[in-house]
Amino acid sequence: MPDASPNLDLPYILPAQAQKHVTHNEAIARLDALTQLAVADHDRTVPPADATEGARHIVAPGATAEWAGQDDKVAMLLNGGWEFLAPRAGWVAYVTAEGAMRVFDGAQWGELPRDLDHLPGLGIATASDAVNRLAVAAQASLFTHAGAGHQIKVNKSTGHDTASLLFQTGWSGRAEMGTAGSDDFAIKLSADGATWHEALRLDAATGAVSGTGVQQGPDDTTPGRLMRAEWGYGPGNLLGTVAQAGGQPTGSVIERASTPTGDYLRLADGTQVCTHGVGVGAITAAGSGTWADPYRTAPAFDWVYPSPFAAPPTVMAQGVPTGDVAGDSLRRMCSPSMAAPGTAAQAGITLMRLGAAADSDDFIVLLCAIGRWA
Repeated sequence: MPDASPNLDLPYILPAQAQKHVTHNEAIARLDALTQLAVADHDRTVPPADATEGARHIVAPGATAEWAGQDDKVAMLLNGGWEFLAPRAGWVAYVTAEGAMRVFDGAQWGELPRDLDHLPGLGIATASDAVNRLAVAAQASLFTHAGAGHQIKVNKSTGHDTASLLFQTGWSGRAEMGTAGSDDFAIKLSADGATWHEALRLDAATGAVSGTGVQQGPDDTTPGRLMRAEWGYGPGNLLGTVAQAGGQPTGSVIERASTPTGDYLRLADGTQVCTHGVGVGAITAAGSGTWADPYRTAPAFDWVYPSPFAAPPTVMAQGVPTGDVAGDSLRRMCSPSMAAPGTAAQAGITLMRLGAAADSDDFIVLLCAIGRWA
């Protein structure tokens, strides 16, 4: 028969043994030390000076003094001296200093393994349930990197399911963002948890944006809404070709161009301005300088607008002499004459001298037509 038990090494009382109480008391002392094992610490290499009877410690590697050569053993102060109990693989001790369990694996004491896979639920400072299997009650939750970055992944089974973040007030929904019911990314909000407004939706296929937070049509000027590119103007489409559909601008804001018969300016609201300057020669090319037959340029000419009008425009003309006649108002005074304007051209333009000066001064006629292109 062996002298001690196989697991805790408790001494047996042998037949015909004298002073059996000594063996019995030693076994009781070992049981007292090892049952519900709790040690003060596990990182000491020398015994504490203020240890009291029954104190227990795990001897740290590299121990000296009275603990020399007792690495990883359980040291117990018994009858004023240190007793050392050799641990076996699987022994578990509660370390008071760190509030954690440690286990001996046959070579050293380490943290108690924790298998946290496939837990039915986990509640941190609160209770989890069948739907909220992970529940956390805290002022904040931190997810930080292990390496270069960190991702939070919310996965769903099919495109018709929901993967989203829901923000609540008093357990009532106020905002939600994610892919709810489709693979489009959407942001929606509610003031009462019952009526929801989809502020933004980003199409999964194109990335295009829709929702109540953006313009609903080209004439929507609701304050606070985002402008859609096709209904707004910026550096890319401010200048270009103007156009309309049903009276609504569909092109650029300003269009400007030059042709052999002048320049034109078109605005998105339908306004068009055409200008031109034409040399008409001598203002005494025709006429006798009388009221009935004034001096005038000849022959009359037609102005083909650089861009046609939707209806006959208002045409204005001004005669400007090309020579130095600043000191003689009679040589400068003239008046244009023209036929009724058309949509494509102004016909019969000539200049008449209002004074009696017979000087054969050359003139330029400056033309301006204002109307609508649409």
